Amino acid sequence: MALVTPAANAADETAAIEAAAEQLRALMVDPDKTKLEALIAPELSYGHSSGRIDTKERFVDDLMSGASDFLSIAISEQSVQAVGDTAIVRHTLTGDTHSKGKDPARVSLKILQIWQHQGSEWQLLARQAVPL
Repeated sequence: MALVTPAANAADETAAIEAAAEQLRALMVDPDKTKLEALIAPELSYGHSSGRIDTKERFVDDLMSGASDFLSIAISEQSVQAVGDTAIVRHTLTGDTHSKGKDPARVSLKILQIWQHQGSEWQLLARQAVPL
């Protein structure tokens, strides 16, 4: 019988949440529809820094079509707080974009993500960005 301490469980959960957030970052640069749909909760509320709110369907469609095209994304100053089956992730996002119909741009944003443990995986439930 293995003895697992609460601290070890918390560290494992934090690592799993960080891995999910990293997977999202990578998929925003190199989108894969199947992987995105598995990572994102059906109830997603995705807030852009412009104030526009997207659903899961629109967020995925925009990434797949190039309407939202991230060439690079770097994450810094990340914090993760797990609270039961929910996690709060905050970080700074800097990146380069070249979305359809727009000039290339550099973005610098503060991000709040809400993740929820659904089944055996962490899924993105909500996200809000604000400009730096």
